[in-house]
Amino acid sequence: MDIKEIQDLIKLINKSNIGELNIERGDFKLNIKQKEEKVMAVSAMPQQVVMHAAPAQSQPAPAASAAPAPAPASAPVKEDNLVVVKSPMIGTFYRRPGPDKPIFVEVGDEVSVGKVLCIIEAMKLFNEIESEVAGRVVKILVDDSSPVEYDQPLFLVDPS
Repeated sequence: MDIKEIQDLIKLINKSNIGELNIERGDFKLNIKQKEEKVMAVSAMPQQVVMHAAPAQSQPAPAASAAPAPAPASAPVKEDNLVVVKSPMIGTFYRRPGPDKPIFVEVGDEVSVGKVLCIIEAMKLFNEIESEVAGRVVKILVDDSSPVEYDQPLFLVDPS
């Protein structure tokens, strides 16, 4: 099995109700398990939560200094209807596909289902994290090139 096939299997399992998958081919063994989701009492989040985890780091200083003009527009956003995009794995968070490439999304960008929001590098594999909801990126919660934990909030998306 190559890496692309394994990544496709992981994406398929994340989108399904499959709890565990075991594959054995000769001396190659692969075991993929989904973490059980804890039901949280958050009545204002009707959208699907993408991933979840530990407390997030503050927003990068350059983005904060570039936001004074649009701040009044983002200030009235109600946080009770925002969708939290969370990390599906432990790894390193990257906002762009390469050092000389443009950033995937910025605060205020419109995203559609399936749009790549970031990359998380785990064990030398670069995993594209796609949006599972259409809307506008309200906040980026992690600095570029920062380590992230499983379930850690990465983005806030306003689905309206």
